[in-house]
Amino acid sequence: MRYPLVILACVATLAGCAGPLPAVDPQQAWVDMHTFTGKLVMADKLDGKTTYDGRYFQMPPGSHLLKVRYDYEYQAGGLGISMDLYNELTCYIDVRYDHFAAGEHYKLEVRHIANDITARLYDAERREVAREGDIHCI
Repeated sequence: MRYPLVILACVATLAGCAGPLPAVDPQQAWVDMHTFTGKLVMADKLDGKTTYDGRYFQMPPGSHLLKVRYDYEYQAGGLGISMDLYNELTCYIDVRYDHFAAGEHYKLEVRHIANDITARLYDAERREVAREGDIHCI
């Protein structure tokens, strides 16, 4: 009898993780995350404080430091030697922007090419407004 209750509790817990995004507050700025090449990009810290939901940043207008987590795989090897070894890296990328505006929707795109990581913050008109700062990979 306990087995069905355990399964029900697990399903209920996992369902909470995939809930809908909250309503956008028009008094705050919103940042979505996107990657073309990685496995995962998510909000990690806003001004040094851990975020509640890694799918987005929502913050008051002004200057903020965003820290995002970026996971990706790269193929080991070099000098023309092909190896079937893939390594997974987790990187933390800082992006500072001083002019977040209330009600504005931004997009942070993170990607890597040949183990070179870039992060770009775009405004609603797709203008680049900030780039990556410090990048730390483990």
